[in-house]
Amino acid sequence: MASRKISPNMALDQLVAERRAGGEDILHLGFGESRLPVFPGLVDRLAQGARRSAYGAVVGDLAVREAVAGYFDRRRLPTRPEQIIVAPGSKPLLMALQMVVPGDLVIPRPAWNTYAPQARAMGKKVFGVDLPDLCGGVPDPKLLRDTVLAARAAGDDPRILILTLPDNPTGTYAPPGLVRELCALARELDLLIVSDEIYRDVLHDPTEPFLSPVEAAPERTVVTTGLSKNLAIGGWRIGAARFPEGTRGDGIRDRVASAASEVWSNLAGPMQEVAAYAFAEPPELTAYIARCTRLHGVVAAAVHRVLVDAGALCRSPTGAFYLYPDLEPKREALARLGITDSVSLQERLLEQSGVAVLGGHHLGDRPETLRFRIATCQLYGDTDELRHAALASDDPLRLPHISQALSRIEESLAKLLHQTRTDVSVLAE
Repeated sequence: MASRKISPNMALDQLVAERRAGGEDILHLGFGESRLPVFPGLVDRLAQGARRSAYGAVVGDLAVREAVAGYFDRRRLPTRPEQIIVAPGSKPLLMALQMVVPGDLVIPRPAWNTYAPQARAMGKKVFGVDLPDLCGGVPDPKLLRDTVLAARAAGDDPRILILTLPDNPTGTYAPPGLVRELCALARELDLLIVSDEIYRDVLHDPTEPFLSPVEAAPERTVVTTGLSKNLAIGGWRIGAARFPEGTRGDGIRDRVASAASEVWSNLAGPMQEVAAYAFAEPPELTAYIARCTRLHGVVAAAVHRVLVDAGALCRSPTGAFYLYPDLEPKREALARLGITDSVSLQERLLEQSGVAVLGGHHLGDRPETLRFRIATCQLYGDTDELRHAALASDDPLRLPHISQALSRIEESLAKLLHQTRTDVSVLAE
């Protein structure tokens, strides 16, 4: 661990903060933090819990675990409180799973930049498997089979498969048929599925079908979730995990609880007060989440249009607040500028245009690609006043601060690709 660097998205966020403090004007699209106003009811619950200074149960108080169980019940996943552990964010729960579940890790390529380092810190090998054309967050089934069988034939032991629904970095999620196919394959290959559903409540079209892997493979799926993305309280650090019923699930949960007792002890008492309220999903809170999700979808779709019009390849966003464009069609033009990979592409966008993005190489993608991640959640404004305006607007794309940010993205790409600028106001029509 001593030789490892800080997580690249956190490092980029720190770099942008330092350069902004030095007077630079940077459009920050590299950090996946949903910077929206905190819902007042959450603040009230935090204040109510402020005097909860005792440690409490490692797995979480019964009241909060009952609330989390109810959250899953309402998503077609009957759950007992005994299947739940709450923690200071979903990230430590994911780390604890790497600590206590034997075997190497298989992840989609690209994937969120924390999965692989956590596994490697535990001495595991990591096998990245390319995405299908349709979506991100899951590996291509045929390539998954080939990768696992080849790895085992070589003496390695892939046993854990992480799926992300919806996905960071692509802003898409796998349809039910593909989820079922992957779950059947996981059963055949005896893989434990870890389904990272931190963006589950950020579906741009809630009428579209969503299938959690735990519905198709309940005996071998652990689900992780949290409140950082749907409620924009990432800094409060509230996460939860649902473990399978039965002996296998009980064993994993007990070992995660043991790890928790030595690493983070428990979710802080004030945050348990917040979690019990949030996971119970009172109507006023679900209405707020719906407004936030609408904003995420509208802005992501607008940025997607800008990218495609500039000549990028990019999956249409369906969830979360990310896009993962590919400038491969512009490789020849970019090469004349000395841009030949995602490293030089990220650097040129920042230095030439003051636009910060996260290069695909940080997400496990092949460095020679011209792909990068955009976090569209950064476009809602730098103050709570602007963010409230974005949430309240029937047409947020017409707000000056959002329209100007879209124009800047378009102008940056045009400058990079030597294209003629198109007035972004047309895109808002």
